Amino acid sequence: MAGTNHKESSKVQEGPAIILIVPQLGENIGKAVRAMYNFGLTDLRLVAPRDGWPNEAAVAPAAGADIVLEKARVYETTAEAIADLEYVYATTARPRDIIKEVVTPKHCCNLMRGHVNSGKKVGLLFGPEKAGLKNDDIVLSTAIVSVPLNPSFASINLATAVGLLSYEWFQTGTDIPDSYTPTQDTTPASAGELQKLFDHMEDELREAGYFRSQQRRSLMQKNLRNIFTRSELTREEISTMRGVVKALATGGGPGWIAEKAEIAKNKAKKTE
Repeated sequence: MAGTNHKESSKVQEGPAIILIVPQLGENIGKAVRAMYNFGLTDLRLVAPRDGWPNEAAVAPAAGADIVLEKARVYETTAEAIADLEYVYATTARPRDIIKEVVTPKHCCNLMRGHVNSGKKVGLLFGPEKAGLKNDDIVLSTAIVSVPLNPSFASINLATAVGLLSYEWFQTGTDIPDSYTPTQDTTPASAGELQKLFDHMEDELREAGYFRSQQRRSLMQKNLRNIFTRSELTREEISTMRGVVKALATGGGPGWIAEKAEIAKNKAKKTE
């Protein structure tokens, strides 16, 4: 294969997972795989690929990046695909009605390099070839990655998008960027831990009758989830939030009943 020197050692390195959401053509997956391996990335995750997996149509376009094809994992949902990741960045060029930090590919990769060097797991989300990512996927991300493009023609194909982000990642080398400050004595919550918080919170809100309007329920859930994904919660904060949800749902238990009685007693004394 032109441009490949098999005598050179492979520069495969720990890096971001590449997550393709409902990819359509096997050929496009193969081209994305080739772009990944050009820059040493091998963690490919496929969410509900339209034509199933394995897909023979991906082999030829992958041009020998067999290690990526062999390691590829398939998931039914985005939430399952990102469950072990602490930081997830969603790639999209389209304006959205979601308030998320928007970063360039270069800045995103600098951030990811810092996270990886600190032992964290990161990933990049890419949407289907035809329509891109849906809001349901974007709300699960830490931030949005947007490529500065010609505004009148801002659509790039899947392999190009994967190649561009993989290139920027490769260029960051092993240096932690100046703007990265590790958090002391804390561990970022994984997407799976966030999902458990969402499930817990939404179950209790449903039980309390919060989702009164079925028409607005989906939007309300997205807004709630986006609040927490944008906040970059730690595992400790997730645990605290789940305790808060439980206390609100149960009334706080016997200890809280006694405390409420004491508060009422003190208020009565102040008014005497």
